[in-house]
Amino acid sequence: MSELLGVAVLGAGHMGADHIQRIDRVVNGARVAAVADPDTERVKDAVAGIDGVSVHADATSALDAPDVQAVLIASPGPAHEEALLAAFARGLPVLCEKPMVPESAGALRVVEAEARLGRRLAQIGFMRRYDAEYQRLKSLLDSGQLGRPLMLHCTHRNVSSPAHFTTAMLVNSSVSHEIDAARWLLDQELTAVTVLRPRPTSHAPEGLLDPQLVLFETAEGALVDVEIFVNSGFGYQVRCEAVCESGSARIGDEHTMVVTTDGGAYEDVAQDYLVRFADAYDREVQTWVNATREGRVVGPSVWDGYAASAVAEAGVLAQETGGRVTVELAPRPGLYDRVNR
Repeated sequence: MSELLGVAVLGAGHMGADHIQRIDRVVNGARVAAVADPDTERVKDAVAGIDGVSVHADATSALDAPDVQAVLIASPGPAHEEALLAAFARGLPVLCEKPMVPESAGALRVVEAEARLGRRLAQIGFMRRYDAEYQRLKSLLDSGQLGRPLMLHCTHRNVSSPAHFTTAMLVNSSVSHEIDAARWLLDQELTAVTVLRPRPTSHAPEGLLDPQLVLFETAEGALVDVEIFVNSGFGYQVRCEAVCESGSARIGDEHTMVVTTDGGAYEDVAQDYLVRFADAYDREVQTWVNATREGRVVGPSVWDGYAASAVAEAGVLAQETGGRVTVELAPRPGLYDRVNR
């Protein structure tokens, strides 16, 4: 493919607008051909200064716009299933932001639809797989240098939560990143989840049970714990430590500018995921564009999206019941054997 890949972006909110600018200014080999969002004024703001972009109020018309050859889905999670199935029906390659589909039943329908095609069309946007530190940790664990991984200790903190954020979203929105990262780093499925709740921070909105400690068990006996704290008040932090038989490795310590002044010292702390993972998002979208132009699909699959939704669903049930909940996964189609992951 010699010409630029024409991409339809579905959703012009915080994430969608960021991807529009990324495709226009950072990524090589692609251009924004169409953007869809029910708020067309928001679309016009997002594409201001970008030539040749058609504006749409609904996803279907954007998919059918001239010059659209691929789709980036950045709309709210409940709209993803319909958009994915529409893209599959048109044979369009897709990069879909997480959660692929929030409910596991809908996510499984997407898996079954793609499996019926007999080929992969979708890459799911678990961008931590493209972060340089996570990639180094993955390579180290795969090398066996530290022996078998026994535990992962994870921290996920946000400055504050948006007004619409719910207790369930601590797991099915925020911790979904750790769910995929753990499955990828350990190359194991997560089989059970328990959620523990300390007393809520006084900074959380009324009714939001924040923070929480989420404990996952894996198919081969490792443990993964995640501190999720979405109203920390001070910054955005993501850390992960792998404890193995012969050593440990930790990523996510801020290596930023340290300022010393007035008898004290301080260092910058990222305030937003788009700052902390900017390079990962760039690398993720560039990888997708490169593969799409070559007729390939790489990266996290719709099976990974389904597995994350199923684990998160079990996690929400564990929140509600206070007990240990096992994860039940459907049989994995051969299209998603490990060689494809």
